[in-house]
Amino acid sequence: MNILVIGGGGREHAIIASIAKSKKATKIYCAPGNAGIAELATCVPIGVMEFDKLIAFAKENEIDLTVVGPDDPLVGGAVDAFEAAGLRAFGPRANAAIIEGSKAFSKELMKKYNIPTAAYETFSDAEEATAYIKAQGKYPVVLKADGLALGKGVLICNSEEEAIAGVKEIMLDKHFGKAGDKMVVEEFMTGREVSALCFSDGKTIRCMTSSQDHKRAGDGDTGLNTGGMGTFSPSPFYTEEIHKICTEKIYEPTIAAMAAEGRPFKGVLYCGLMLTPEGPKVVEYNARFGDPETQVVLPRMENDIVDVFEACIDGTLDQIELSFADNAAVCVILASEGYPQKYEKGFPISGLEAFKGSKTEFVFHAGTKFGEDGAVLTNGGRVLGVTALGADLKEARANAYKATEKISFANKYMRHDIGKAIDEA
Repeated sequence: MNILVIGGGGREHAIIASIAKSKKATKIYCAPGNAGIAELATCVPIGVMEFDKLIAFAKENEIDLTVVGPDDPLVGGAVDAFEAAGLRAFGPRANAAIIEGSKAFSKELMKKYNIPTAAYETFSDAEEATAYIKAQGKYPVVLKADGLALGKGVLICNSEEEAIAGVKEIMLDKHFGKAGDKMVVEEFMTGREVSALCFSDGKTIRCMTSSQDHKRAGDGDTGLNTGGMGTFSPSPFYTEEIHKICTEKIYEPTIAAMAAEGRPFKGVLYCGLMLTPEGPKVVEYNARFGDPETQVVLPRMENDIVDVFEACIDGTLDQIELSFADNAAVCVILASEGYPQKYEKGFPISGLEAFKGSKTEFVFHAGTKFGEDGAVLTNGGRVLGVTALGADLKEARANAYKATEKISFANKYMRHDIGKAIDEA
């Protein structure tokens, strides 16, 4: 099969690394890709939202399967466009990807179908939102921009003053653009956060191994929210008992709810969960593989990923049993100093060759490009995801941090406590 992957980050690099192991993959393309992906796939300079160009490329190159990585093209209808052109694509259609595209939609779905989540209200007027927050008088309070905001449209406000400033930032100053036209005000939940990724063919679900993400920029979970500074898998807090509760009360009801709404969900459903004292609750849904969760989940998966993608498209997922190695993985993100705000890019990266051919250490490129001389340069806030396997989480973490020492670039920044919760398990 000729396979095209849409996207150019660490998630797509991890997906392509899995596809490259498939017996079915003959030629792999990626649009637009990055310097690391270029080792496994032919990168084509087409943007993720340029559907007409992507479809023309797929036809010219006899692409048998297209995998859509990021949220924007999924919410924008990439899968619909490919299907309309008679092409096979993996991922939810736009009417199902709305589960990520609109926080208000997903909260209303959970309310309607009794799926456990935080209490909330939705607002399209800043004054009404402010009045509601003041009347509630409960802090911390969570403010969420309704639309897509690169994983950054969530503010946790610890006082009335912070909350009023937050409403202004999201709804009036439009810090997250049109994503802030509507806003969800949500009660603050406490507990362990866990990420659960599930494959779905619209009716059947198959859950992947659990993982846990670190969103804050600084050690000790301080600083601004980012797209994710590291992950570990499996989560020691996500027990068999919790998995059973989540399957019965969250995963299966969500897929059934989407089908009942005439929005069958085919692809990867990402459930961000909070393990609260009252039981697991949904923090958010995503309509695709998480980033950087994919970088620890897929290296542990033993299935041929192309078989799984095809089963999701064909409605035959009930015939597949997912299998994961009895090990652990930790991913540490190497970022540009100053991320997620201001940072410089274009610095040469050295040490990448140390990972070539390794079966236990991987470097997934998130923000890289080739310089004119062919050197690999930094080209984003999150630059690389260094993933290492180990017999257990402590070994995987030690291996991952040792592996980060092999790589250097001018403004390299990382957290030093990824997986710190492992010590408390």
